[in-house]
Amino acid sequence: MKRFAFRLMVSTASGALMLIGLPLTTAAEAAFCTRPAPMASTQASRTGTIVDVAASNSDFSTLVTAVQAAGLVDVLSGRGPFTVFAPTNEAFAALPSGTLERLLQPENREALQKVLTYHVVSGALPSQRLQSGQVATVEGNPVNVQVGNGRVRVNDANVVSADIEASNGVIHVIDRVILPPNL
Repeated sequence: MKRFAFRLMVSTASGALMLIGLPLTTAAEAAFCTRPAPMASTQASRTGTIVDVAASNSDFSTLVTAVQAAGLVDVLSGRGPFTVFAPTNEAFAALPSGTLERLLQPENREALQKVLTYHVVSGALPSQRLQSGQVATVEGNPVNVQVGNGRVRVNDANVVSADIEASNGVIHVIDRVILPPNL
């Protein structure tokens, strides 16, 4: 019996998108299930920039504040495409006490830019294109991507939600803030 893979984007109550893989056993099931169904929440995320999509999700309010403080709104709202490994508010809260507050101070803008651009890859890399290995970041240092056993890790962070589309790239949600080695 031939098996087919199917991925389904599901909007959660918080507005985040989750990718769910489902096995399908027949070609008829695959053909029926792969027809796109219109969903207002996913349409909205596809039409906004990375900054727009992040700003529309309360789980990224700290990230948006940091992007604004770093002066990166115009860059991440630009043409792209970009892949952003986006830490959640919880990921920022897990930083050592005082770290985020220090980074957000105007005199530390350059360090904040380094941290944030370390989360950005030039080009759109949806999850099916991610492979284990080093991936160059906009900051200049590579991140180590590990793909296996149905999981994706970026350095020591887990990708907890993948393939949130934006008009200028893709967002993968991560559970930790990753720091460049020279910081």
